[in-house]
Amino acid sequence: MRVLGLTGSIGMGKSTTAKLFAEAGVPVYDADATVHKVYEGEAVPAIEAAFPGTTFDGKVDRAKLSAKVVGDAEAIRRLEAIVHPMLRSYHQKFLDDAERSGAPVAVIDVPLLFETGGDKRVDAVVVVTTSPDIQRERILARGTMSSEALDAILARQMPDEEKRKRADFVVDTSHGLDPVRARIHDILDQVVKMPPRRI
Repeated sequence: MRVLGLTGSIGMGKSTTAKLFAEAGVPVYDADATVHKVYEGEAVPAIEAAFPGTTFDGKVDRAKLSAKVVGDAEAIRRLEAIVHPMLRSYHQKFLDDAERSGAPVAVIDVPLLFETGGDKRVDAVVVVTTSPDIQRERILARGTMSSEALDAILARQMPDEEKRKRADFVVDTSHGLDPVRARIHDILDQVVKMPPRRI
């Protein structure tokens, strides 16, 4: 089985691309959804103990937790030491299940794939991209983020140009869904012929 890492900056169309991989019959692991799951389950007691007042009603209050850890490298390390082992077990179970099901390809959807070294744990990387104008338009159209907040997020992410340089495959979402579907089928045809690479 080949494992594809799917990544791309905010507003590039990564979630839609992940859905289209699933539509093509590929098992897809959603890293963000798994974080939500542990923040509503097994991570809650340990996070409350390490960061008192950051949970409410049996769930992590992400805004309060964020206020305590953002900009504090030591706090981020403590949080990661709690959450990462839990996420790894979900990730491994997903890969084991996909392998057992006989899937030729599985997709790991991770927003910060390069930033966290996740590209070493996959056989090939797919970067989802669009033009900076379309990206900004899509995000601001959601009405949940200011232009300044968007700039702050983009400043923390690896630039799109750098991601595209490091990708094995690039998916451009600027022209609607049909070209993306066609590109996904190309990628699936090619990746099964590639040598395995993950560590």
